Amino acid sequence: MLCQLSINNFAIVRFLELDFRAGMTSITGETGAGKSIAIDALGLCLGNRADAGCVRPGAEKVEVSARFSLLDVPLAKRWLEDNDLELDDECILRRTIGSDGRSRAYINGNPVPLAQLKALGPLLVGIHGQHAHHALLKTEQQLILLDSYANHRLLLDAVSAAYQRFRTNEQQLLELQRSQQERISRKQLLSYQVEELNEFGLAEQEFAELEQEHKKLANGSALMEACQNAIYLLSDGEESNVDSLLNKAISVAAEVETVDPQLASVSNMLNDALIQVQESCSELQRYLDKLELDPEVFIQIEERLSKAMLLSRKHHVQPSTLYQHHQQLLQELASLDSDESRLQEMEQQLSASRDNYLAQAQKLSQSRQRYGKELEKLVTESIRELNMPKAKFVIAVEFNEQLMTLHGSDNVEFRVSTNPGQPLENMAKVASGGELSRIGLGIQVITARKVATPTLIFDEVDVGISGPTAAVVGRMLRSLGESTQVLCVTHLPQVAGNGHQHMYVAKQSKGGMTETSMVPLDHEQRIQELARLLGGDIITDNTLANARELLNA
Repeated sequence: MLCQLSINNFAIVRFLELDFRAGMTSITGETGAGKSIAIDALGLCLGNRADAGCVRPGAEKVEVSARFSLLDVPLAKRWLEDNDLELDDECILRRTIGSDGRSRAYINGNPVPLAQLKALGPLLVGIHGQHAHHALLKTEQQLILLDSYANHRLLLDAVSAAYQRFRTNEQQLLELQRSQQERISRKQLLSYQVEELNEFGLAEQEFAELEQEHKKLANGSALMEACQNAIYLLSDGEESNVDSLLNKAISVAAEVETVDPQLASVSNMLNDALIQVQESCSELQRYLDKLELDPEVFIQIEERLSKAMLLSRKHHVQPSTLYQHHQQLLQELASLDSDESRLQEMEQQLSASRDNYLAQAQKLSQSRQRYGKELEKLVTESIRELNMPKAKFVIAVEFNEQLMTLHGSDNVEFRVSTNPGQPLENMAKVASGGELSRIGLGIQVITARKVATPTLIFDEVDVGISGPTAAVVGRMLRSLGESTQVLCVTHLPQVAGNGHQHMYVAKQSKGGMTETSMVPLDHEQRIQELARLLGGDIITDNTLANARELLNA
């Protein structure tokens, strides 16, 4: 629950430090005194938007901090633990807004983005404003309220996840369908190109080999003549050749080696040279023996080279990369074939994801119908207590499988009949301003009982209510305060008198500056304030007696 609120330089507040207790706290004050100022300041700690305009004139910044006890608030404690922001059984939220409009947020002393305040806030405080009943006229708000009452978080998460899967599958299928004609045209072209390349059947290194073989055959005569000439010079020359010259040199070296053994290495090198020459001659002869200058083979190679170059020009690639291009086209064709089968798979997946969504939405709808019956009974009883004895309230939940949203497939509508014989109709068509206030208040109190929020704030939700009805409202809020901390800003003495404690808001002007204060009232001060609410500025013995009676009741 909220234990302490500290406010510095916020609007017309210079400094306030407020301590709060369990139960129902009534907050009253004169018109224009700023009864909602503390709630507005608390809203900053909960992540509400703010700008430099909220800084008190002459001050550098607004600073607001709120301290909460987390005893029996497991959801908030778990959230803090998950975000590494825990601090025993307390939580301190702090917010500053500079005169330049810059805002900073802190949780337990740790700087955090504003989004984290907004995420944590609803786990600590629920605020019901004076215009909340007008929001109830909107069907989307009625749906949110019903889901909040029924605690449909897990069911809503399941529906939301199923909806997102369905939409993802739907988008993927649409993309495949949009490109289907393009794929068909591309597949026809690829099939022709691949068939042509398959028929040619160029191997991976074949083009380089063809080029080399073509070059060899084109220069076959020159190769043969060069090899024969080399053999002649090495060994077949009649007058002189390398072989015979080396043999003579070896003989000379052998003779001089006998004279000086240091020349033995020369003999070895000459013998090695002779071996190399003889092996070279043998290799050249073998090459000549295998060298075939078949004109038909040359023509075949030339034709295949020409075909390869023609295809490479046709496909706008280099001849050396024609094989790789062929493989790429094969892969693309296979991919297009798989896209066709994927199209069928996606159609099946879309159908399955739609069925799954509708199954999850149906579960949610059934739960909404069950809790809708429960809530409509409680609201009917509540508004009958609020001086609408013949009223009837119904929550219509209609499942529509064509309506697929993140929040399910239901049309939810709050319908009411305020007088006997009057048909049930949409609440906006039937209820008057005062009736709408009572219905809205009844709904807010009932749903507040069900939602596990440790602190509930009712900011002038009793507008349009008076007399005996106001007394019932006061008793409702007090009863709610028995299990939940309730802060109630009100102008009705019947409501204020039901508070377990009472705070008074006043405004003073001094030296051209206005300042708001907020103080707790003791028993006698409460009687004076209730008497003021009952009789206005003139307080008589009768109004004081009525005030005592209200407080004692």
